[in-house]
Amino acid sequence: MSFLHLSFYSSFTLSTLGLAFHRTHLISALLCLESMMLSIYVALSSWPIENQMTTLTMMPMLTLTFSACEAGTGLAMLVASTRTYGSDHLHNLNLLQC
Repeated sequence: MSFLHLSFYSSFTLSTLGLAFHRTHLISALLCLESMMLSIYVALSSWPIENQMTTLTMMPMLTLTFSACEAGTGLAMLVASTRTYGSDHLHNLNLLQC
């Protein structure tokens, strides 16, 4: 396993663990999702270079575009929840509470 693969796997695993265990604030969940998308972007950017393919060179740009859309949507949700509830705690967003 090369250093690039090890760094990709470790960054994706750490961001997944951060998303699973640190669920108190919405901004920390959004940061974990962004780091997951960034590690996927790095992996998709290096994969055509390693395999000498030119057909998959558009995939990293599509991933980066979807990541930017996800970040914009997440920040809009953060602003809306902060204005509605006064904080960005995830336990406030529970739909089962009356």
